[in-house]
Parts: sequence; structure tokens; C-alpha cells
Amino acid sequence: MTHLYLVRHGPTHAKSMVGWSDLPADLSDHAAIARLHGHLPAEALVISSDLSRAADTASAIQGQRQRLPHHPDLREIHFGTWELRGFKEIEAEDPDLAFAYWDNPGDVRPPNGETWNEVRARVDAVIDRLIVDHSGRDLVIVAHFGVILTQVQRALGIEAQEVFGHRIDNLSVTDITHHGDRWSVGRINHCP
Repeated sequence: MTHLYLVRHGPTHAKSMVGWSDLPADLSDHAAIARLHGHLPAEALVISSDLSRAADTASAIQGQRQRLPHHPDLREIHFGTWELRGFKEIEAEDPDLAFAYWDNPGDVRPPNGETWNEVRARVDAVIDRLIVDHSGRDLVIVAHFGVILTQVQRALGIEAQEVFGHRIDNLSVTDITHHGDRWSVGRINHCP
């Protein structure tokens, strides 16, 4: 049994689509970070996306926990030409594509970006490798909204459209356990 603690990075305060852009996290809420640190198992391994907002959040909550190298495949969704643009601007440019991307995720691709199914395959491969390499360990994985939702979708066995109904706040924890032949989900979007 391997327990995953999926932590969303600290807030960027951006009001746009932030995927692979390396915006810093606001880690000034020391009380929230201390609560998060205290909530996570002391013997867990810590790994994060290579983007600074995730890596810096992982450093802030690491404490004495062992750190694994950052992993680029734990990055957020690659939004392509939508990157750092506002939702209204994107919808005004191509309302049908914007609607399809969020309403019927799967194989819909933002221009020069990646589809939801591609994100899911990328993240699944990293998680599978972590589970094999660290079987039976607790893993704190500091990543992004989309990354966390891929694993919620996987563990619950639901469609992508349904998983987008879940909220994943900054500095929240989503608990998922891999039991070898099945998954179970604890709390989603828990803010300690």
C-alpha cells in the first residue's frame, strides 16, 4: 500500500491560465504552511514538479523529510498559446474551442498545448514509477491543479468532465491510496 498526499502549490495570484510558465508561489502564509507541514507524515518522501511554485512549496513543507529530485512530468497542463491569457480573452478568440476544452476534456487541445488525455498519461506514468520505486512509502507530491485532478479521476474511475467539478485549493491536500490492485480516495481538497 502506497499513500499519496497530493499538495497543491502556494498561490501565484495570477488571473490567467498558468501552466508551464514559471511563476513564483506566494508562501507568506506561514501559519498555513506550518499546518500543512504538521498534517503530513513525518517519514514521507517529498517530490515536486520542477516549476518553482511547486518546488518552493515543497521546500517550505519539507522539514526533515527526505526529498526526491524534482520531476518535469509533474508540471501543470501545457496550455500552449493560451498560456498567461485570461479566460475571457481566450473565449472571445475561439469560444467553441474554449467551451469544448473545459466541457468535453479528453482529446481537445489548446493551440500548441496538450490535451487532457496527454496530461493524464504523462502524470500517470510518473505516479506509477514512484509507486514501484517507493512501494509502501508515504509520498508527498507537490504539484498543480491539473496534476492532482488526473489522479482523482484515475482513483475514482470517473470521466474527465466529472473530475473538473472538484475544487483543488492552493496549499490543500488530496489523499489517495494505491492498494496494489485498486485505489481509494480519502479527503479531496483538505485544507489543514
